[in-house]
This record gives sequence, C-alpha cells and structure tokens, in this order.
Amino acid sequence: MRFAGKTVIVTGAAGNLGSAVAKKFAEEGASVALFGHRLEKGEAVANELAGNHAAFGVDLTDREATKNAIADVAEKLGPPDIVCAIAGGFDMGTPVHEVPGEDWQKMMDRNLGTLLSVLAAVTPGMIERGAGKIVTIGANGAKTGGKTMGPYAASKSAGMRVTESASAELKSHGINVNSVLPSIIDTPENRDAMPKADPAKWVTPESLAGVIAFLCSDDAKDIHGALVPVTGLS
Repeated sequence: MRFAGKTVIVTGAAGNLGSAVAKKFAEEGASVALFGHRLEKGEAVANELAGNHAAFGVDLTDREATKNAIADVAEKLGPPDIVCAIAGGFDMGTPVHEVPGEDWQKMMDRNLGTLLSVLAAVTPGMIERGAGKIVTIGANGAKTGGKTMGPYAASKSAGMRVTESASAELKSHGINVNSVLPSIIDTPENRDAMPKADPAKWVTPESLAGVIAFLCSDDAKDIHGALVPVTGLS
C-alpha cells in the first residue's frame, strides 16, 4: 500500500493506459481523481475501483476549466500529491508538407496543451506543500522524427522537453517530474491496426502502469527529469 493516504490525478483515465494506471494506484491505497473529456466514461472506470475515488469531466485544453477541476479534487479527495498526465493523442500518415495547419494544432493541443494546463494548475500547490510527483507520457518513437509522423513526434518531443525543464525548476521544491517513453502499447486498437504483428513483443498497459507507479513512489525520490524507455521487445 505504497500510496495509502495519497491523492492521485490521472488524466485520460478512461483510456487503456489511464484506466490501468487508475487501477494500479487504487489497489495500492490511493484516492484517484479520474480526469477525462467525457464524465460518464470516467465514472464507469471509477465505479470498478475499490476505495474513495471520483471522476471529473474536464477539457484539459482549457486552462481555467483545468484549474477549477483541480480545486474540485482538493475539495473532494484532498490536494493532489501525484499527477499522471496521460491524456494525449496519436495520428500519422501524412507527409509534413501536406499536414493542414489545424492538424498540427490538434496534435499540439492534445499532447502538449493538456500537459501545460495540468502543470499550471497543480504546480503552485505542490510548491507550497514542498512535495509532489508528476509523471508525463512521452513516446520512444518521438526521440527522433519519423516518416509521416511529424505532428505526433513534434508534439510528444515538446512534452518531453517540458518535462525536463519542469524537473529542473521544481526538484529543489521537493517535486519529482519524470516521463515514460513507451513503444507500442498492447491495446485492442493497436491489435486491430497491426493484425500481423506479434503483440507479445509490445508493452501491456499494466506493465507501463507499474513503471509509472514506481516513479511516483518513495523508492524513486532521487530520480529527476528522467525519460524512461519502456519498450518491451519491440
């Protein structure tokens, strides 16, 4: 029960990874705030967890709405001790020079804008309390650019640089900021998209959730600004 008495925010909590992360923290004693664009999906996940949890419907690209949601978490579950910023999106298939401007912006909003909104809302309170754990989701495939992956790679890479910068700024305040860089996650959607691939080589959401939980534990208190590859056999 490493997280007994802790309040954990999981963004993108209704997704494959987000729900696995929420479950992991709930199993280890935390109260989990499940953030998602659709409240009913978050509530469905929350209802499957034992303990004191709550779902919040919020547009994380809206900074004011995100700030208000964080205040609601503090009122219902307590000030957030841990934030797992999982919300994001994936898209590929179009060469850089053919990507419409709105598609670039969509990826930046989903993979960087959501993270910036959350950081802006939770960081002041963590600084005041002198403690906090933040884990972001990068991408192993975004360490470099790739064919027809320009917007995704750029937005994820930006999030990785933000993670490193925030860590450098916050570690003296007792706040750990780190990131995990998964390769292909074993989800129904990825199995459908790649029917000839071997999913046994991929990373399961549960395995990745375990790495995230470790980074949020006291055992990782001396880890700051790490970008941890979680790639399985892929």
